[in-house]
Amino acid sequence: MRDSVNKGFALVKNTKLLTGNHILEIQEILEKNKAGYRKLPGTDLKNQLTGEVVYTPPQRLDEIEILMKNLEAYINDDSLSEVDDLIKMAVIHYQFESIHPFYDGNGRTGRIINILYLVLKDLLTLPILYLSRYIIKNKSQYYELLQGVRNTQDWESWILFILTGVEETSKQTIETIQSIKQVMLDYKHRIRKSCKFYSQDLINNLFYHPYTKIEFIERDLRVSRLTAAKYLEELCKQGLLKKQKMGRTNYYINLGLFQVLAR
Repeated sequence: MRDSVNKGFALVKNTKLLTGNHILEIQEILEKNKAGYRKLPGTDLKNQLTGEVVYTPPQRLDEIEILMKNLEAYINDDSLSEVDDLIKMAVIHYQFESIHPFYDGNGRTGRIINILYLVLKDLLTLPILYLSRYIIKNKSQYYELLQGVRNTQDWESWILFILTGVEETSKQTIETIQSIKQVMLDYKHRIRKSCKFYSQDLINNLFYHPYTKIEFIERDLRVSRLTAAKYLEELCKQGLLKKQKMGRTNYYINLGLFQVLAR
């Protein structure tokens, strides 16, 4: 997921556009294949409980390509719509999910498009507002409201749902970033006070992922494997990391960061 978001972010920042080709590249990285748009008919969206077909997206490749070109124009040409950018994002998401252009990964690709559109409109400087948790938490309502637009043109309920998701996710993201900054500051003070090997490179390594490994410390701090292992064992003694063996590899979990991310 991270690689596809980073690729999309780079494309949008470099071109100031979010095109159909960009979306194809993002989905290719996400799914690790080059299947592209659906070419074969037979795709239906079904109720997971009953198996009932609730929606049949466009079936022909030529129709999918036309609709994706239309969506590309809507995303990039502001003269086509004067609505607020957040409302336009909700419309884009609905349209993409209704086209359902890929065999797999439509949901995740659609949520990445949300972020990239906000970056395109300078509402985000980094791709950090990800609506997946909100959508998964409210999955039944999400699909019900998507279908409500298809069946009865109930745009208001759909748009309010997405705007609520942006609001809730924004607040959660800000709280998470502030909590991470606080944990990072605490780790800096504790390591600086008790460990002679303190460095900013070490802090950066510990907070790049919720875990680190001996190999990562070797690479980032340019030390020997023995020295890297010694550093990590000392941080475990300090209660900052927890060693977890998986297979032949030891992972050193950043306890403070993990607790923030697990909330």
